[in-house]
Amino acid sequence: MARFDAELIRKDFPILDQIVNDEPLVYLDNAATTQKPKQVVAAMRDYYEKDNANVHRGVHTLAERATAAYEAARERVRSFINAASSREVLFTRGTTTGLNWAAQFAAQKLQPGDEVLISVMEHHSNLIPWQEACRRTGAQLRYVYLKDGALDLEDLKDKLSERTKFVALAHASNVLGVINPIKEIAQLVHQKGGLLVVDGAQSAPHMRIDVQELGADFFAFSGHKMLGPTGIGVLYGRKELLEEMSPVEFGGEMIDFVYEQEATWKELPWKFEAGTPNMAGAIGLAAAIDYLEALGLDAVEQHEQELLAYLFPKLQAVEGLTIYGSQDLSQRSGVIAFNLEGLHPHDVATALDYEGVAVRAGHHCAQPLLSHLGLAAAVRASLYIYNSKADCDKLVEALEKTKEFFNGTF
Repeated sequence: MARFDAELIRKDFPILDQIVNDEPLVYLDNAATTQKPKQVVAAMRDYYEKDNANVHRGVHTLAERATAAYEAARERVRSFINAASSREVLFTRGTTTGLNWAAQFAAQKLQPGDEVLISVMEHHSNLIPWQEACRRTGAQLRYVYLKDGALDLEDLKDKLSERTKFVALAHASNVLGVINPIKEIAQLVHQKGGLLVVDGAQSAPHMRIDVQELGADFFAFSGHKMLGPTGIGVLYGRKELLEEMSPVEFGGEMIDFVYEQEATWKELPWKFEAGTPNMAGAIGLAAAIDYLEALGLDAVEQHEQELLAYLFPKLQAVEGLTIYGSQDLSQRSGVIAFNLEGLHPHDVATALDYEGVAVRAGHHCAQPLLSHLGLAAAVRASLYIYNSKADCDKLVEALEKTKEFFNGTF
């Protein structure tokens, strides 16, 4: 596109053209899930209406077309993240599944005395699997904490040692909006002989991803947070690691040959994809990637940064409003968590909904982070490609009305 036009983009998203509580919908819950453009819905509908068949198994025409489309989607993902080979791209149910698989691989290798390093800002999906891996193996789970609302790199360097076998970090926080310097961290981790697992759920939809340049050993992300369907995600892993990694599920599709007492597995990536895969989901994800790359990931990131630079000072000017995370916007994505003094976050979110503004309230699947911040919950607004400065103004206006509604709070 010659110019990034959010209003033009909105026309591809019929769901945004509706009235909620007598107000035009302003959707600011994109960190939870994004809306789907007509092009993604059409790609999935076309598959079901024209090509629906199981993949890799049949020799009839529909099966061959379905298989070709499914594997083309894998190659589309490979190109999107610049993996060295499509064999390094595993289709999963989402980021949570991918991170669980990586942690289960870790559990095969960890021993008592080993350490796993994560940050206090992690989503539960990149925290609980590591708790379990350490519990099962006797390894120690250690945390990196925050400095000025961002990851404390000195704390990470102090805690990183030859005992650190795995480091698992979010590329971008789903609460603080902080973007972590993954490339720099990968170099530090590898110098100590460890492996780096990256939660890319909040980065892959918003910026250009090059897993080779980042130095990630594993990188997981979800389709539904980047315009794609639910139930589909990706785990990237370096080929030599995936070859070493044991399958997580067993059954049809992932086998090479089955004997009465044992079996052998197919080669990568199919040894990890037991059963009938989510063919329509993969095709929808490929269509979402096509849509994003037509816009340009650099343009997507620039648009969100412009919105962030516009909205952030307006929120700072709201009396009684506290924003969490770094005040340095160059370190942030378009995720802003905040609270209004004296008001419960769920009351704020409900009041905003009355004004047609959809935001999230709660612990955002990051309870250790909120406990570290001394909070039980927070409100979160998150921006994406179809949001505009008018949406930002509506959020601020709705917050001021919320304060008026709860008269006497301030």
